[in-house]
Amino acid sequence: MRRRTVAVVAAVLAIVLAATDAHAGNRPTGRPAADGPDLPVPADAHQRPVALDLRAGWSGYDLTRPHVVATGLATPWGLDFLPDGSALVAQRDSGTILRVRPGRPARQVARIADVAAGGEAGLLGLAVSPRYRRDRWVYAAYTTAADIRIVRFRLGSSRPPQVLVSGIARSAVHDGGRIAFGPDGMLYAGIGDAGVAARAQDLTSRNGKILRIRPDGGVPAGNPFPGSLVYSYGHRNVQGLAWDRHGRLFATEFGQSTWDEVNRIVPGGNYGWPLVEGVAGDSRFRDPVVVWPPAQASPSGAAFARGTLYVAALRGARLWAVPVDAAGRVGVPVAELAGRYGRLRTVEVAPDGALWVATSNRDGRGTPAAGDDRILRFPLTHRRPTI
Repeated sequence: MRRRTVAVVAAVLAIVLAATDAHAGNRPTGRPAADGPDLPVPADAHQRPVALDLRAGWSGYDLTRPHVVATGLATPWGLDFLPDGSALVAQRDSGTILRVRPGRPARQVARIADVAAGGEAGLLGLAVSPRYRRDRWVYAAYTTAADIRIVRFRLGSSRPPQVLVSGIARSAVHDGGRIAFGPDGMLYAGIGDAGVAARAQDLTSRNGKILRIRPDGGVPAGNPFPGSLVYSYGHRNVQGLAWDRHGRLFATEFGQSTWDEVNRIVPGGNYGWPLVEGVAGDSRFRDPVVVWPPAQASPSGAAFARGTLYVAALRGARLWAVPVDAAGRVGVPVAELAGRYGRLRTVEVAPDGALWVATSNRDGRGTPAAGDDRILRFPLTHRRPTI
């Protein structure tokens, strides 16, 4: 399998380096498209990717023989794990939450009543409290008829969800919606520009941002803009959040028509949208660490496993494996699962170390196969691949 990726590796390296050399100063039109802890700042803000040894960052997954955990799902989106190893899965258009575990049928355990779906909107991100054994909280991000909001609730409770954040502009496109707890215990949320690009540079708006939120909905101490939930800005549509073992946050972002991105997020960083798409070479903006043409990516969920950032690609219909070394340097991405399962929305690492991947072929832009949508589980293996 690794031999078949050599051509892909070479092609993607060329794309990334070409972006650094030739794409500075690109200015998109701003037309909406459909799919598209305080950390140290690298000394070289425009550092080129390096060709890391993929075997050094190899995470030990057998990607050839997945276990099918669930089938027949309706656009699964958010996914997170309970302490017992079972998963909660959000179905975008129905507003329902399923409990999924290998070898058992999926079972509905909750429904968010005021979800208003349509286009890319609906029930989006899920996050289980890192203190779940004590507090029992589950967090969700979704669109109502009027806004994007973030709530928390307890499974089996008759009480309505507690609204933590509301009033964020929503749209049928670019709602973002991924939420995840960071290693600092704070809740992070990727929020899209909701189709109005100028919001991304407006610090009074929470659209086009990554937010950092206390578990009770308050503003954490140490946020870069006092009194504000905004952690970083200049984003178009962030749908993936993942931390490496050193606590560095990486986010995936849909470009408009030229470059999709992986960004290394620093507090207060401006990532350029809509003034730039891809690599700017401009000290006012943080450059991405990886770029792809949208046809190869349209990146949604992201997860770190043992030195590799995995990125689920929708339009690209593949799982990108991006090596990241201990210094935070990014190597050449490798395409896995290309074309095998269609559009991939979410990737997460389970408590037992297995990699779970959710397809998104029933989201209105895919071609569903028998059994779609599915959740696939890729187990760890002790067998090391050869190149």
